[in-house]
Amino acid sequence: MFQQIFDFLGYQWAPILANFVHIIIVILGLFGTIQYRPRYVTGYAVWLVFWVTWNVFVICFYLEAGDLSKVIYHPICLHPSVHY
Repeated sequence: MFQQIFDFLGYQWAPILANFVHIIIVILGLFGTIQYRPRYVTGYAVWLVFWVTWNVFVICFYLEAGDLSKVIYHPICLHPSVHY
């Protein structure tokens, strides 16, 4: 059954799973803040740093910022080659 679900979703299963995990951790972070549970608040703070860093990387990769470009310049050739 799970194989059929993953085959149906293709490559979209990873972002869906990541968003599900993010929602669960946000709920735990809110619970930890309301109940003042330092372990939950610390876990949420670490997750938030990871989540923001990952999203900044994805945005930079999508916009091809910095060294994340798909064009590779070879030092011997004078023209760039595009690799996908």
